[in-house]
Amino acid sequence: MLAIVVENAPPRLRGRLAIWLLEVRAGVYVGNVSRRVREMIWDQVDKGIEDGNAVIVWNTNTESGYDFLTLGKNRRIPKEMDGVKLVSFLPDKGIVEKAKPES
Repeated sequence: MLAIVVENAPPRLRGRLAIWLLEVRAGVYVGNVSRRVREMIWDQVDKGIEDGNAVIVWNTNTESGYDFLTLGKNRRIPKEMDGVKLVSFLPDKGIVEKAKPES
C-alpha cells in the first residue's frame, strides 16, 4: 500500500500521479505498487513539485509497519528517535517572532 499527499502541486504533477494512483481526495493518492514503481513515482514528484510539498507513506517491515518521506517546505519534518520515525513540528514563524523579547 502506498499513499502520497501533495499540497500546492502543479496540475501536470497531479495529472501524472493520477496515471499510476487513484486520487481519493484532492491531492491524496493511493495505490499498491512495487518498490521500483514507488521510487519512480517519488522521483517524478521530486522533479515536479515546484513550490508545493508532498509526503509519501508506504507499508514496510519496520516496528511501526510503515515508512515515509517528505518534500518541500512544511512545518512537519521526519525525526527518527530510538529507531522509530516520528514527526516533529517546527515552530510557527508568528509564534517565534512573538516569543522574541523586544530590544
